[in-house]
Amino acid sequence: MTRTLTAIAARAIDRKARKKFGISTLVLMENAGACVAWEVGKAYKPGVKVAVFCGKGNNGGDGFVAARHLMAQGLRPDIFLASKFSQVENEAKVNLNILLKLKAKITLLGEHDLKNIRIKKYDLIVDALLGFGLSGQVRGICADLIHLINSSGAFIISVDIPSGLDATTGKVLGFCVKADKTVTFIARKRGMVVGDGPKYCGKIIVADLGIRLPGF
Repeated sequence: MTRTLTAIAARAIDRKARKKFGISTLVLMENAGACVAWEVGKAYKPGVKVAVFCGKGNNGGDGFVAARHLMAQGLRPDIFLASKFSQVENEAKVNLNILLKLKAKITLLGEHDLKNIRIKKYDLIVDALLGFGLSGQVRGICADLIHLINSSGAFIISVDIPSGLDATTGKVLGFCVKADKTVTFIARKRGMVVGDGPKYCGKIIVADLGIRLPGF
């Protein structure tokens, strides 16, 4: 049987990558975003309209990297950030700053800005709002964005895990993106195959990020 990871185990693997193998979070983020962009490339045709919705954490950082790779492929994705620039930290901030230096247009979203998003115009949406570290109920702007994304009619690719799904239990934490495809890393998260997980993940693609661990 294929092994799965709880949220705690996924964090432990990130630490092991850094401390034992010397693979920085920045490298893992770069590989993750590139893998997502590759899957987008398999799903789109020239002229497709793509939106990338990013949160302030590492999941959003993966989304920033994916957006940059899509730009390198000649696409012009619309990038949305569900926080202020100042709230983005660490490796995610590094990748946000790269996008800003590349003159990428990034729209900051507040609760009153969502009505201005023409969500129906997008053919494909990348969900990089919330990752496996989520534990509490989804509220506020992220809850509203999840509802908006689900109403889009677009093909949805979630980064690592659909935003709003508990990575360990498979429980929907209030609201959850219903993905057509989920690009997860190293191994499936346990919550993707138990509880409500199978209803929300769509097709699951497992990317190795340059690390192959025994048993996975």
